Amino acid sequence: MSFAPLHNDTFLRACLRQATEHTPIWLMRQAGRYLPEYRATRAKAGSFMGLATNTDYATEVTLQPLERFPLDAAILFSDILTVPDAMGLGLSFALGEGPKFARHVRDEAAVNALAVPDMDKLRYVFDAVTSIRKALNGRVPLIGFSGSPWTLACYMVEGGGSDDYRAVKTLMYSRPDLMHRILAINADAVALYLNTQIEAGAQAVMVFDSWGGVLADGNFQDFSLAYTRRVLDQLKKEHDGVRIPHIVFTKGGGLWLEDMNTLPCDVLGLDWTVNLSKARRMVGGDVGGPGKALQGNLDPNVLFASPEQIQTEAIRVLDSFGLPHTDRATTGPTHIFNLGHGISQFTPPESVAALVEAVHGHSKRMRQQA
Repeated sequence: MSFAPLHNDTFLRACLRQATEHTPIWLMRQAGRYLPEYRATRAKAGSFMGLATNTDYATEVTLQPLERFPLDAAILFSDILTVPDAMGLGLSFALGEGPKFARHVRDEAAVNALAVPDMDKLRYVFDAVTSIRKALNGRVPLIGFSGSPWTLACYMVEGGGSDDYRAVKTLMYSRPDLMHRILAINADAVALYLNTQIEAGAQAVMVFDSWGGVLADGNFQDFSLAYTRRVLDQLKKEHDGVRIPHIVFTKGGGLWLEDMNTLPCDVLGLDWTVNLSKARRMVGGDVGGPGKALQGNLDPNVLFASPEQIQTEAIRVLDSFGLPHTDRATTGPTHIFNLGHGISQFTPPESVAALVEAVHGHSKRMRQQA
């Protein structure tokens, strides 16, 4: 499979701790409900899954934000819960509501029925990856993704979102053996799923551990981190001779940065509670030595402020990280600008335009003044 050469590799270079001319920016959920053109396409599709499972629609909405904003990466339009859906749990989305599963996994019989799904059931995802990569025509890299084993397990046990995580934590504490079996299957399924996305054309892959931060210390390491590591250990590090960066984002994971620094990934995503300067000192590494690139971490609600305030807050995040590594002859600490979580559906699109302009402009000035 051949694709157009990449014109803007800033994001991939930053992932690999290589010097860039500006700090790259992309946004979690950048293809989504805050854009009127997305809402129009979703209405044509009839439902969220109708959108996600249609190659043409998924391609269209992935490219929509890139038509508006000079972002440095595209991310596959899909959902973190496609893997358990392929396991037969029956995923659905009601308009204005979160995901729901028709079947829960809460007892030994349900756990015994789980297996790594046939990837042909997820062919619509891989077809979308290839279609999007072709449509991008080398404009920017394409990121593939999945939910983490723990996050998938939360939804599988709860049957949807949760305020108190009572069902999943009850199972974890009362039958840890069952929870470990769920997580092992999930980890192997996620690894196969991401590797197949890479084969289809994804140029970087990201693991979203959206619910890792709800765990107690100790449990995070045993039930989340260990299985994220199991995924990463199986992932392709390169494809067709090209390096494929791996990104891990744990919402609420700032307390465990030192633990996450041991993961075999290239980038750690951070939510807005983390001080970037401290994170850089802890895990960013030195010039020429090992370390993690950092991604994040503006509070998404900043985007409801004025353009001037958005610029001020973006500069504050960039200055918190400090001047990234600039020597192209070696590697060193680098930063990828992002939000600390997904963009809100209520965000004015003009706020995103102001943010991208601020990040590109200030990060270039930082390097010029160095």
